[in-house]
Amino acid sequence: MAFPRIRQLVFASHDAEDIDRLRDILDLGVGFVDPGVSVFGLTNGVFALGDQFLEVVVPVEDNTAAGRFLDRNQGEGGYMAIFQTDDIARVRAHADAEAIRRVWDIDIEDISASHFHPADIGAAIVSVDEARPAGSWRWGGPDWQDQARPGGLTALEISARDSEQMALRWGQLLGAVPRPQDHGIWIIPLSGGDIHVVLGARDFIKTFTLAHPDPDACVKRAAKYGFDATGLGFRFAGVDVELVAH
Repeated sequence: MAFPRIRQLVFASHDAEDIDRLRDILDLGVGFVDPGVSVFGLTNGVFALGDQFLEVVVPVEDNTAAGRFLDRNQGEGGYMAIFQTDDIARVRAHADAEAIRRVWDIDIEDISASHFHPADIGAAIVSVDEARPAGSWRWGGPDWQDQARPGGLTALEISARDSEQMALRWGQLLGAVPRPQDHGIWIIPLSGGDIHVVLGARDFIKTFTLAHPDPDACVKRAAKYGFDATGLGFRFAGVDVELVAH
């Protein structure tokens, strides 16, 4: 397993029923409700797609970070991206040197993680986590391997007013070197899935790209729920979900 890599992508919604809707649309296994997110005033559902994860968080208290995000952005954009590293000490040292604020840290036997302030890193909350052993994932729950469905997280797209600066900030934090493309697009190459940074009117996570065994069936189920759906994917909780065949 090589690092850094996308390990978990997070939607935010005001509607708790979106947790079950996502499970049904993507034909996922039973989700894990993490009691630990209650400290943030949230409930959630975490679903395994291969050895990567999708999460939906829903505020259940007033004045939560997720609630403020939803109100500020009118539900537009992904809430958090979680990356796996094999050197959390390097990530933290870089963040501290660059004045990228850590808003939450944890160091326990099987995982160390830090959440970084979206105002400093740009576009969304970024978490960087070092799991021990590397194949484990506490946030997926104790039986995520039994509930996992085939597939994976293959890309993340960020809209940015200054795509170069956004790509450099994210790349330097993650320990990856961004590559410029045409038309102001930058690619941050990661293990098993890249970050694409494109020029846009504002800074937010625009698209999650997923590998799935049956994209067509997913799109049809999304349309039945009333979500905007096309041949390539659907729009869920303010995020364009693009599907590729697994």
